[in-house]
Amino acid sequence: MIEPYTCVGLIPTVRGIRKRSDIMKNIEHLGHLTKAAAWLSGLDIPVRLLVIPEGALQGFNDEVLDLNHKEFANHCAIDIPGPETAALGKIARQYGVFIMAQAKARHPEWQDRFFNVGFVLDPSGEVILQHYKLAPLFPVEHSVTPHDIYDWWIERYGRSLQSFWPVVDTDIGRLGVMMANEASYPENGRGLAMNGCEIAYRASFPHPGTGNDYFEISSRARALENNMYVLSPNMGTYYLDSTSDVPIDTFGGRSLIVDYKGGIIGKQEYGGVSTYVAAVINVEQLRHHRANARVSNWLKDVHADLARIIYEKEIYPRNLYLHREPMDHEEYGKAVIDRQVGLMQERGIWKAPSSIPSPKKARKR
Repeated sequence: MIEPYTCVGLIPTVRGIRKRSDIMKNIEHLGHLTKAAAWLSGLDIPVRLLVIPEGALQGFNDEVLDLNHKEFANHCAIDIPGPETAALGKIARQYGVFIMAQAKARHPEWQDRFFNVGFVLDPSGEVILQHYKLAPLFPVEHSVTPHDIYDWWIERYGRSLQSFWPVVDTDIGRLGVMMANEASYPENGRGLAMNGCEIAYRASFPHPGTGNDYFEISSRARALENNMYVLSPNMGTYYLDSTSDVPIDTFGGRSLIVDYKGGIIGKQEYGGVSTYVAAVINVEQLRHHRANARVSNWLKDVHADLARIIYEKEIYPRNLYLHREPMDHEEYGKAVIDRQVGLMQERGIWKAPSSIPSPKKARKR
């Protein structure tokens, strides 16, 4: 039996990095924040899970500054495991917690490339799960995804749920990763759920998406439709680099922890400062609901034969970066975004607007 426990989601201040050694300054900050958050949040129910949002180690300078992919891969991306996960492992051992976190990281078999990797550490500090992000923030994020090298990926890892939506069974439940923009697409939550996930990591999301409710709506929807907890701490203040004295709240707060029926059980409205969000996780209650509900344990009712019809035709191109490095912002907009909008209109899925310029025409103005 898994007794109820407290999950703490950190909401840290971060400084964007220019070199890999800058990361340790951010990890030092995470250690200080954990000390306060874990102590106060564990006064009633013990803390067993610590969630560190996407961007907390490296920031997002590769995206913000449209940096060269190869240079970032070689000078800023980490290896997993490596010194950075070892530093987080010390925090895991000190507080006896599982840690869910993220980093832009290299793959040992792909030179000059980096991926966006969510990972889980157990209380001994060992890396027990790695998930390679499937849906980056497409207009600007340079990370390679498994779909971008699809043919290689399935030859190397197989074509299975565990190959793309891995889940690890632990003493605190079955954990999986659906970070940031991944949860904007219901297929990623469903992939995790069909692989047995009970607790999904979903962080971070930028403003204005938070202020306009995208972050909350998608987190709650993925939790409800899959009957799983969704952990959505966001980032705090962002500094562009280690020497910057300009603090900017680019994320907009709205951190939350959502239960398996889509209800908010932990909330921290404000971004822009270092803080945290906490809530009690009850895995046995989730399992009871899945086993006994008549209606709202939705997964039992999936009509897989009908769902296949929806996805018979390819939409987003696979193997995009199998033989080249990721595009910069301008090239991606012209080569991919404009093409995708045109594809949807050509297939009659979307009707072209009559009075509003298409994205391609608007971009030329």
